[in-house]
Amino acid sequence: MASNNIKIHQQCRVAPPSAPQTSLPLVFFDMFWLRFHPVERIFFYTLPISHSSPSIFFTQVVPKLKTSLSHTLQHFPPLAGNVVWSDSSSKPVVQYTPGDAVSVVLAESEADFDHALDNAPKEASESRCLVPHLESLDSRASVMALQITLFPNRGFAIGISTHHAVLDGKSSTLFLKAWASLCKTNDDHSESSSSTPSLPPELEPFFDRTVIDTATVFGGSSNIDKLFSRLLSNEDSDPRCLKLLPFHPKLEDHVRGSFVLTGADLDKLRNRVLSKWDSVGIVEEESNSNSRVSSKPTQLSTFVLTCAYATVCIAKAWHGVEKEKNKFCFGFSVDCRARLETPIPENYFGNCVWGHLVDAKPSEFIEEEGFVIIAKSIHSKIKEMLDEGVFHGADTAAPRFIALTKEGVEILGIAGSNRFGVYGIDFGWGKPSKVEIVSIDRALTIGLAENRDNKLGVEVGVVLKKPVMKLFGTLFYGGLSEE
Repeated sequence: MASNNIKIHQQCRVAPPSAPQTSLPLVFFDMFWLRFHPVERIFFYTLPISHSSPSIFFTQVVPKLKTSLSHTLQHFPPLAGNVVWSDSSSKPVVQYTPGDAVSVVLAESEADFDHALDNAPKEASESRCLVPHLESLDSRASVMALQITLFPNRGFAIGISTHHAVLDGKSSTLFLKAWASLCKTNDDHSESSSSTPSLPPELEPFFDRTVIDTATVFGGSSNIDKLFSRLLSNEDSDPRCLKLLPFHPKLEDHVRGSFVLTGADLDKLRNRVLSKWDSVGIVEEESNSNSRVSSKPTQLSTFVLTCAYATVCIAKAWHGVEKEKNKFCFGFSVDCRARLETPIPENYFGNCVWGHLVDAKPSEFIEEEGFVIIAKSIHSKIKEMLDEGVFHGADTAAPRFIALTKEGVEILGIAGSNRFGVYGIDFGWGKPSKVEIVSIDRALTIGLAENRDNKLGVEVGVVLKKPVMKLFGTLFYGGLSEE
């Protein structure tokens, strides 16, 4: 079978060797994402000629990947299971039953590998054939699906689709690091071996849900998970329906590109914001009068600078092409593991993120000094969170989000992180040549990762209409040359 220059060699299933039945309840952090679209990523790896011919790749490389995957699933059995919601349960659970397995597609691509690695904008649809479909039905939803695609005599790609209600980006990256570790370091464990190799302590997942106390987090508001479930449910559908909602990718007339900010670029942007901190003001949004603008800091984080610069470039490019697009907002998620009243382990497996909307007027993104204004707004929101707690303003967040969307405000979001260390995920053939968050094409979302070749830099992935992308590139790189 061939599609989009892809030949499917095999669709197989990989299971943990001997994991017992497990059931993992979803907590309120998870419930928001219950019917959200899957998170889809691609990791591209360059291979030497000796390993990248089809005969060698499918007989030597793929078996090693599959065996190490099976061993890794022994440590992460929920990933081989399903999200289910029985009539007797008040909320869904992630259930693994012996016999469950991860779907793995083995494929071969005729596409140009160098073209796939190029950061320059290309048709958004090109990446879609490298990520697998994640099955979801009314009664159950798969947790993870994988696709391994060979580019003959050049390299291969690992496409991964994960259910967002089961794991956040940090947990997904933890799994990938564990898989890569076992693939790289355990050549002596064959597929028939009865023993399962161990993982370093920092790569072992922590599954205990009792560390998340819904009632204390929200001062007794234990109905927060039900609220989030309703937000993503169709009023006419079964409230227990688990089929993912149709967040269709934006592919027609859209292109996908990656843009790099080096450490030197970030220093330049940082100096620009700090030099104008006192002269460029923020008109705070009227609906959030409790917010405040913080005093001038001595430092600004890479996250603040990157998000402000990228979102303002997107807003100005979109407004430049479509004049009626003039209202924007930016929302970002915060890792709460170290920010709860009682911090939880960094290797906690599941979702432990909370969203915040920046307190800036929708028109400020396209102002002349929009970058400085939005950078100050993001910094102020983070400072407010650190001072007041990560859940400060939680009771007004959902109504505000709904109000903004009704007003026609475009909500810009973010996926990934420059702190995940995705370019350190080495299966034994070197670090990735490129990492791409494909699912940013399902919403107006920025993909973020550390830069592969510049320790202090970042990579920004975007999917935009072709004329908007053209102007975005001009603004993005042109703005870096400004004094």
